Amino acid sequence: MVTIDGTVYKGNNLNVGTPAPSIIRLVSTNSPVKGATNPDINCGSDAQLASLVGNANPGSQLQILWVGGTDGSSNWPHNTGPLMHYMAKCDGSCSTYNSTNAEWFKISELGLESNGNTWYQGNLNSRAPANVTIPSTLAPGNYLLRSEIISLQLAMSQGGAEFYPACIQLQIGGDQTQGPTSSEECTFPGCYSDTDPGILTPNIYNPPIEYTFPGPPVASFANTGSSSAAPSPSSTGTASGSSSMTTSTAANGPSPSVNTYQPSATPNPTTTGTCQLSSRSTNENAVKRDSRNKRMRKRRLFSSH
Repeated sequence: MVTIDGTVYKGNNLNVGTPAPSIIRLVSTNSPVKGATNPDINCGSDAQLASLVGNANPGSQLQILWVGGTDGSSNWPHNTGPLMHYMAKCDGSCSTYNSTNAEWFKISELGLESNGNTWYQGNLNSRAPANVTIPSTLAPGNYLLRSEIISLQLAMSQGGAEFYPACIQLQIGGDQTQGPTSSEECTFPGCYSDTDPGILTPNIYNPPIEYTFPGPPVASFANTGSSSAAPSPSSTGTASGSSSMTTSTAANGPSPSVNTYQPSATPNPTTTGTCQLSSRSTNENAVKRDSRNKRMRKRRLFSSH
């Protein structure tokens, strides 16, 4: 479900025969999108138009929960990588809009928490919804909100990053006038490359590292701190099949954002599972064993995955 200013919009489980009306575009599989040039990076694997549109305004608060399993019965299993939100204006109603050529602008991004040891994504493991705020000066119109998690546990080699996008259909009211500049927009595919820093992360298990968010910077008009600082377990509201996020301190500049990553000395166990509107990773243990064996003689491997 997605909660907008207290109004709940329910989503659908995967593999339902007849999806119920929703504002969340339903995908066909819980497997991740692989490859930055994959067309499914737009709104998810074979994402279908949703029949409803959620009502919101500049400054509206959205609460979104990522869950695991095709029926939402499991918790989100991953905890390494960024959470980001983009928006794009629809040509007409978003319920009929083909987003293939949509121009997306970023409104928030979260990477590492201030302690430098854990990623904000880890908050989703306990079913804490993430909060994102619609920019307070956004012009009215029909918009898609693209919520995205990039899971980096396999991103030591090119093509290993796992993309989990989901799109929510909105109608924004109000009388504001601002929006992105053309230089702050990009298309999916097109926003990322498989070799971008933040997508190809060969040192993800060799801390300390600096993390650079992929894609464009947060749009200048949206970069006002209007989003909450982090997902919070005490937040209320859920959202099935969308990601979450809020503007991080590191994201508040016009240049690419960088986080320093220094995991704790005690590694967390590797977690695998499936995710509603996204998927489970494969061969995570094997990849990490191989990485660990290659480095065993040089240094102790620390992991916060």
